[in-house]
Formats: sequence, structure tokens, C-alpha cells
Amino acid sequence: KKDPSIEFKNVSLGFGNRLILNKINFSINKNSIHGILGPNGAGKSTLFHLITGLLSPKNGEIKIAGNTANDYPIYLRTRKCGIGFVPQHGGAFLDLTVHDNLKAISEIVIDNKNYRTERINYLLSKFELSHLKDVKARNLSGGEYKKTVIALSLLSEPTILLLDEPFSALDLITISMLQEIIINLQQETNITICICDHI
Repeated sequence: KKDPSIEFKNVSLGFGNRLILNKINFSINKNSIHGILGPNGAGKSTLFHLITGLLSPKNGEIKIAGNTANDYPIYLRTRKCGIGFVPQHGGAFLDLTVHDNLKAISEIVIDNKNYRTERINYLLSKFELSHLKDVKARNLSGGEYKKTVIALSLLSEPTILLLDEPFSALDLITISMLQEIIINLQQETNITICICDHI
């Protein structure tokens, strides 16, 4: 049954004379995990930047949760369209602790102060970060850092989660752990997850 969370209709994008995407059409169904596979430079991250609003298409229509989102600013795509984004690089404040990272973002995306604390504690427990809550992000291992960034992206309880090459530069054990977390997350919350990777 077709029930799309995200739809691209004849979307094109270029930088100067260089055409990056040419009349792209696809849809991503709700409540499932999707993968976008392609070599470096194929435009995978560009697709995510179009979905989040970091880039605007030259032509075509982007629909998110049934709404044409071409003109929505980034914050509206987070709030109105329910998008969470885990970038390939960065995603957390390096000089803040895990807890303070969560606190800082929660103050932007959660209005209810009491619920902020509840949500932070839930995510610390969910991602087994409680024992690291007072550690600065710059001192985390690769896997711990990635779990922190995923937790940050889930503070607003998004219905769509975009993961841009979440397994890059990680060891096989950490990759397996993150894959299990992603599968469990989707099964428990029915969130739509889209992962891009070049492997």
C-alpha cells in the first residue's frame, strides 16, 4: 500500500552549470526503513539536504507528510513535518557534555520544561549513555558520539529520521550495534527511517 512520508516529483538541482540531480522522482513509504545506496558524489547527501531544507530545488516538488515543503524553512520541517537528521559529520557541540547537548537542543524543540527532563533521561537510558552524561562530546568514542547524535535527532520525536552515512569510520562491532538500535527504534515507534551509504 502506497502511503508516502516523502515524495520527490521531477526535482532538479544544479550548482552553476553543473547539474547534480536531474528530474528525480521517488517516494518513501511511512513506517519502514529505506536505503539510498551510491558512490561518493552521487548526490545522496544532496537529497537529504533538499529534504531538510538546507538546499532548495531548482525545479520540481518535494512533499513531506503530504505537504508541499519547497518553501518551508528548516525549523518548520523539523516541527511541522517531523524530521530528524543525523549528518555524516558533526551533529553535536564538542565542548558540551552529552547531557548538556541534549539539554541545549531540548530547549529548542520541547516547550514543556518537565517533559524536557523526562525525554532527556529516556534517551540517555535508551542509548545506554547515562554513564557518559558528564563526558564532553569531543572525548567520546566514534560509536558513543554517533549514539549521542542519534539521540539528539530524536528529542523532537520525529516521524521521519534521516541518517547520512551513519556507519562511516566505525568498526564492525559498533556498526552492528547501531544497526540493531535502528531496527529496534523503527519497530518500537513506527518511525520512517532513511539511511544513505556508499557501501
